[in-house]
Amino acid sequence: MRVVVAEDTAILRAGLVQLLEEEGHEVLAAVADAEQLRVAVLDHRPDLVVSDIRMPPTHTDEGLRAAIELRAANPGLGVLIFSQYVEAQYVSRLLAGGSAGVGYLLKERVLDAQDFIDAMERVAAGGTALDPEVVNQLMGASPTRRTVAELSPREREVLGLMAEGRSNAAIATGLVVTERAVEKHVANIFLKLDLPVSAADHRRVLAVLRYLGA
Repeated sequence: MRVVVAEDTAILRAGLVQLLEEEGHEVLAAVADAEQLRVAVLDHRPDLVVSDIRMPPTHTDEGLRAAIELRAANPGLGVLIFSQYVEAQYVSRLLAGGSAGVGYLLKERVLDAQDFIDAMERVAAGGTALDPEVVNQLMGASPTRRTVAELSPREREVLGLMAEGRSNAAIATGLVVTERAVEKHVANIFLKLDLPVSAADHRRVLAVLRYLGA
C-alpha cells in the first residue's frame, strides 16, 4: 500500500511509520495536522490515509473533516480513522458517503499490530473495518433491538448495496427493478429495524451500521 499518515503525537506517528515500512508498505508522508494531510494527499495520491480525529490547531475534528473532504474528492481513497475518541456523530459523518473503503479503530483497543495491518489492507482494498465499540456506541448494544435477520432476502440484498454506498437509483439499476421498488424496500428496512424518522439521526447510516454489526 501507498499510505499517508496524519497523527499529531510524534512518537505514535513515528511508530506507525516504522510498523508500515517493516510490513513492506510505502509511507509517502507522515504529517501532524489536517492541512498538511490535504497537501500530502494532493501531492502523492495514496491508496490509504490513516488519520487521527483531533489535531492542531483546535484539536476538535480537523482530521475527520479533512478525511471526509478527501474521500469526496478522491472516491477510491481508503480512509482509516485511528483515534482514542468514539462519538456517534463522527461515525455517521464518516459513513454518510458509504462504508466501502472506510475504517474506524480505537487506539486503546488495538492490541495486536497484525490486526491493525489487516484492517488497513482491508480498507485499502475497498472493505470496511469498524471496531465493535464504535458500532455499539452508535447503535446501542440492546438485545431487544430488531436485527438484520428479520429482513427478507431482497431487503438484505438492498441493505448490502446501501452498505457499499449505492444510491437508490444505482441499486435499482443493479437489481434490474424500478427505483420506486427500491424505495419501498428501504422503507421496509427502516420499519423492520425500528429506525423512525428523526432530526437527530441519519437512518440510512444507522441501517448500514446495523448490517455491518450483524
